[in-house]
Amino acid sequence: MFDWLIVGAGFAGSVLAERLASQRGDKVLLIDRRPHIGGNAYDRYDDAGLLIHQYGPHIFHTNSEQIFDYLSQFTGWRPYEHRVLAEVDDQLLPIPINLDTINRLYGLNLTSDELDRWFAERAEPVEDIRTSEDVVVSRVGRELYEKFFRGYTRKQWGVDPSELDKSVTARVPTRTNRDDRYFGDEFQFMPAGGYTRMFERMLDHPNIRIMLQTDFAEIRNEIRYRRLIFTGPIDEYFGFRFGKLPYRSLQFRHVTLDKEWHQPVAVVNYPQERDYTRVTEYKHLTGQKHPRTSLTYEHPSDEGDPYYPVPRPENAARFKQYDALARETPDVWFVGRLATYRYYNMDQVVGQALSAFRRIENEVSGRAAREPGPALVDTLQPAP
Repeated sequence: MFDWLIVGAGFAGSVLAERLASQRGDKVLLIDRRPHIGGNAYDRYDDAGLLIHQYGPHIFHTNSEQIFDYLSQFTGWRPYEHRVLAEVDDQLLPIPINLDTINRLYGLNLTSDELDRWFAERAEPVEDIRTSEDVVVSRVGRELYEKFFRGYTRKQWGVDPSELDKSVTARVPTRTNRDDRYFGDEFQFMPAGGYTRMFERMLDHPNIRIMLQTDFAEIRNEIRYRRLIFTGPIDEYFGFRFGKLPYRSLQFRHVTLDKEWHQPVAVVNYPQERDYTRVTEYKHLTGQKHPRTSLTYEHPSDEGDPYYPVPRPENAARFKQYDALARETPDVWFVGRLATYRYYNMDQVVGQALSAFRRIENEVSGRAAREPGPALVDTLQPAP
């Protein structure tokens, strides 16, 4: 008998497993259909001995000292500020767009104040900003939208930015100074020993049992547990009752080159030519010294593991139907990107999991106080 069955060993499931085991003394079974822990943040050493991220680059950044301090229990840190270049018109230019981007692209020598006016002259007024296209053209105009955003977004999401919610491009700032960091957060680091090592330490507790290559659908009625935390796709849990929620997937091509370096920064985006969206060179992230270098090419796809919920109004409406079902399902908590159909950064998933633990503490402890003795059935019934 386990107190908890947790489906998914990524950030959401692992944080909750650690909290429930270490803070409540609960017995936890953590399962994942993949052959490893860590979810999409899983990293490994390849055949050349280089540490790579199996599912594309994961860069930790946060403004939350609480989240940073929590993860610091399980890892040391390597300071790292992420910088990205975009290949546009045969030049490698800083992205997010900043003062150097514009001056180099157009052969200008603008100051920050002049660039503010330059943007304003090109911006197209949009009365009601609803789409990703609206966000960009209202800020910097249509020419920069076409060069930096439209092609990349269409490759990444499979639809035109005019059909996507404004949240997609609102994540990328536009700067009038020379700050070329991709993120502006207070805490910007990489786990010193890698993400997988951090997860191993997080889950190293006698009350946590891990089963990999295990599908929830195959064991949900075979294992005895009191409560469930589900971090997989919420539509899958409910048997796709209202239809499938669309996700965008990725295909990764990992290569190793017989040279020390390939590109000047960790990530180069390709918004114009090429069928891939970006190339990552991991030694920039890890600080590893090695005579060879390993890269990952990312090819967006409609097929494969779900990575990104597609932010369109009809998808949000369908999710609300599933969310209503989830709220009526006793003793099941839905946590994480896939279970809440939101595109979260890693720190946001950690924050959501910590908040879920506090809610669980209040609800479960309060229920036990109101109802002495066994308050819950041993196993959950299959989803209707």
